[in-house]
Amino acid sequence: MQDHHVLFDSKGTGSSPWWSILTSLLPFVLLFGFWIFLMNQVQGGGSKVMSFGKSRAKRMTPDSPKIGFKDVAGVDEAVEELHEIKEFLENPKKFQALGARIPTGVLLYGPPGTGKTLLARAVAGEAKVPFFSIAASEFIEAIVGVGASRVRDLFAKARAAAPAIIFIDELDAIGRSRSAALRVGGNDEQEQTLNQILTEMDGFDSREGVIVLAATNRADVLDPALLRPGRFDRRVAVQPPDRRGRAAILRIHTRNVPLAPDVDLDQIAQQTPGLVGADLRNLVNEAALAAAREGEAAVTMADFGDAIEKTLLGSERKILLTDQDRERIAYHESGHALLGLLVPGADPVKKVTIVPRGMALGVTLQSPVDDRFNYGEDYLRARMIGALGGRAAEKIVYGVVTTGAENDLQQVTRIAHEMVVRWGMSPKVGPLNFAGADGDGGIYQQRPYGEATASLIDAEIRRIAEECQAEAEKLLGEHRAQLDALAKALLKDDSLDEQEILAVTGIKPKEQPAPALAR
Repeated sequence: MQDHHVLFDSKGTGSSPWWSILTSLLPFVLLFGFWIFLMNQVQGGGSKVMSFGKSRAKRMTPDSPKIGFKDVAGVDEAVEELHEIKEFLENPKKFQALGARIPTGVLLYGPPGTGKTLLARAVAGEAKVPFFSIAASEFIEAIVGVGASRVRDLFAKARAAAPAIIFIDELDAIGRSRSAALRVGGNDEQEQTLNQILTEMDGFDSREGVIVLAATNRADVLDPALLRPGRFDRRVAVQPPDRRGRAAILRIHTRNVPLAPDVDLDQIAQQTPGLVGADLRNLVNEAALAAAREGEAAVTMADFGDAIEKTLLGSERKILLTDQDRERIAYHESGHALLGLLVPGADPVKKVTIVPRGMALGVTLQSPVDDRFNYGEDYLRARMIGALGGRAAEKIVYGVVTTGAENDLQQVTRIAHEMVVRWGMSPKVGPLNFAGADGDGGIYQQRPYGEATASLIDAEIRRIAEECQAEAEKLLGEHRAQLDALAKALLKDDSLDEQEILAVTGIKPKEQPAPALAR
């Protein structure tokens, strides 16, 4: 351009130093503003676009589909206790006139599937009050303070809708003991949430008409502060139903299921000891599905039989086994079944099969005549001897054992451990109870006994297991012909029921106690 005599001039951008400063500070200003926005949300203020601090509880109103005590069975004692809560919500003046204070919190505890959530919904349905339901884990977020804010919001909503019920499911998710040994790190969010629940419950006035129901499978791990008077001071056990309770539950779940005339719900209840409400609901559904697959107009007793086997034994698996594997499995299951007939005090053998089901290659089904609520040492030893029957049969017939007894060994180890550590059934350890010594209190939890006692406990567990193994081998050796006959019958028919097992072995059925009378 200079060669062509073009004149040009250049000037600097002239940008202000203030603009450079503002540009460099802008990211920090934006971050600070976003942080303020988040804090407003955590505290429940500001826009609801990201309302982290708001409760996620589901609300059921009196207009929602009603569930009442008529829909609950098998937990009569729990229903009786909760009737009082219902009456208070319906007519609080009746209690207040006498100076009575209704419990602020009620803790429902028991194994999974026993109907704790259903009970809480039934109370709300009977009392016709709003019902706020939330899982304890829904309080917690990564941001510290969110859980406490959600608790405040939930209780504020319940107070505004009073009389009302707050239901917190799986309370142990946030209510675990804060002093249970030393933990690596910690969970400030969980502790703040728990503290806020305690604060809210302490601030309750009995005239507010808000009651907190909570459910847990692990009442033993809850923080003691939750259980003191004024908080969850009423505790209601929700246990698995007995035979009569199971029959009542089956009647509820079959209300809308067409049943064939041969269906006997009392007999089904007797065949399903240990099953809880959720299991029985699934059992009825499996029976209905089986009937639908067969194109039947009503569910038959045979459908329930198939459903019981599927529920207790697992689904049938179509896998190809070699002849050698089938024979070994037949002897393994025959060992279990034969000892079930021979050992005094053992539960009756109902069925044995070498058809693979669930995770097992074969199954021996033993079922008590009635529910057991107390276990004698002879019964526990009979359980262990029977569990070791498969391993003992393999050793007698083949001279070696296989991995097929893994689950059996787990059962034996657990029972022997409980006998020594919990139930005082070891003469050398003595009448002592160390239950909870191996709990989940943390990696620094100390056992309440020394190394000498620990070694003695290990030795006694091993002694009991080895004695049961020796007894299993002795009995099967003495009845080798019956063991061979039972294995041969299984290889031919795959499955044998109780009467077929007795016919093959020639063993007379043991006398069993009559079922308990209904009280």
